[in-house]
Amino acid sequence: MSHHLDTPLAAQNGQLYIDDLYVFPGQGSTVFVMDVNSNITGVYAEPGFHHEARYEFKVHFDGAEFETLTYRFSFGEPDTDGRQSLRLHTLTGTDAREDTAEGELVLTGRTGETAEADDIRAWAGRIADPFYIDLDLLAIINGAVAKGTAVDLSSWNPKQAKNSFAGTSVETIVLEIPHTHPQLKPGARTGVWCATKLATDAGGWRQINRGGNPMMWPIFWPGDTDFSNPANTRHPSQDLTQSGRDIADQVAAVVRATGTAANPEGYGRTVAAQLLPDVLSYVIDTPASFGFATRNGRTQADNAPEAMLSLVTNMPVPSGLTPATNAGLRTPHFPYTNPV
Repeated sequence: MSHHLDTPLAAQNGQLYIDDLYVFPGQGSTVFVMDVNSNITGVYAEPGFHHEARYEFKVHFDGAEFETLTYRFSFGEPDTDGRQSLRLHTLTGTDAREDTAEGELVLTGRTGETAEADDIRAWAGRIADPFYIDLDLLAIINGAVAKGTAVDLSSWNPKQAKNSFAGTSVETIVLEIPHTHPQLKPGARTGVWCATKLATDAGGWRQINRGGNPMMWPIFWPGDTDFSNPANTRHPSQDLTQSGRDIADQVAAVVRATGTAANPEGYGRTVAAQLLPDVLSYVIDTPASFGFATRNGRTQADNAPEAMLSLVTNMPVPSGLTPATNAGLRTPHFPYTNPV
């Protein structure tokens, strides 16, 4: 539940902090994308992936409480060219949620190159960041949600919106799984989240960060600069009981003050139930879209910030930006991104 604007302290370990998660259909396949380590933090950004960490895609099926499929990436130390070796393990069944399970080694490769085995493809490296939002708009909504006050967009001019992330880059992991996969077959109902985990001195693993729906952290916990919020380290199965009430109350307060819901408390509970557990829902081999009418996966073109800000406030929040904003930063073919 991290985001691009982590504090300098967190950004020193930006390799472990998740910026975005995308899930969308590919070419007869399902594509999973995890972005970390935005260089918007400037001098604090360290290139590459953490060589003592795990980067995991977690998949739940049919609304199950726990994942039964995990794709685990790990990386070696950078060589003289800054490239790193990568390994992908698959874990299924109850092993999918066990840090002690080794899983099956599926493929190996190097960053900056396509790795492929049994129709599974992976690519990891630095890309131009496709995420887009004007942070001035986010600041307006943040203020209202944090204080429970009315949303005032009188100072916001969508026609003057600028992408605050233009020219920035992130490290990305792209994984493509064919529809012939026994679990990720067309029509399968999935819930996807991702996590970074770091090896501990005691020989175990500690979950550092996780991501599911976009914009959760910058909307609901922007002031948690010391990352004391336990949302980062818990499992999604605990989300509704541990954060449902808080999120419902925050949403209720802002829509009550803004006058956009006849039953603010009921609307708050509805939004919390839609967003928690914090996993990205997607039906395999269907069009992906994270928008107003549909939230089914997420593509790199989707204006997810506009959709989320509008959902939380129960009113149209025009971002002034469109998918054309990042059109040059995505491609229709693997690895679906623009390396830098």
